[in-house]
Amino acid sequence: MIVRIFAFAFLVSSAVTAVGQKLTASNGFVSFYSHAVMEDIRAEQDKGSALLEPGSGDVAFMIPIKEFRFAKSLMQEHFNEKYMESDRYPKATFQGKIEGFDVTSSMDQEVTAKGKMTMHGVTQDVQISGKITRQGESVLMASTFVVKLEDYKIKIPQIVWQNIAEQVEVNIKFALKSQN
Repeated sequence: MIVRIFAFAFLVSSAVTAVGQKLTASNGFVSFYSHAVMEDIRAEQDKGSALLEPGSGDVAFMIPIKEFRFAKSLMQEHFNEKYMESDRYPKATFQGKIEGFDVTSSMDQEVTAKGKMTMHGVTQDVQISGKITRQGESVLMASTFVVKLEDYKIKIPQIVWQNIAEQVEVNIKFALKSQN
């Protein structure tokens, strides 16, 4: 009987400890894809960072804009200088809360993050669907969502409107681990 009580107490204390820990990632994968009449544009990076507090569901991520790599260097230059103005707006951020996340579950979970995304100096309320998977000591967080350029005042010059789509598909993947 004492062994059962001890085992139960250990499980409860482990769950409480897991709830109180912050999980972080500093090398998250981020990519985007733009399909336009004349040309598809893809870029990716592995410098995104994220923070998740499992107990509260608070989540934040930051993406350094200049870290995106393109197949063509001229695309990268135009992206940073003309469209994203990355010297002036060096990062994109999201801060919000994950709904539908059960910190005690070991199953894959479909979740929704609601919060504020800031990009190109503009902040918008957003809702992002994603998936959270436990993998050993890590929590994998992944999502694919669409960003409309006009929502963030990213202007496309009329001369290149066939080369750049009005919206882009963004993919994020973070492997979060305990800070301890």
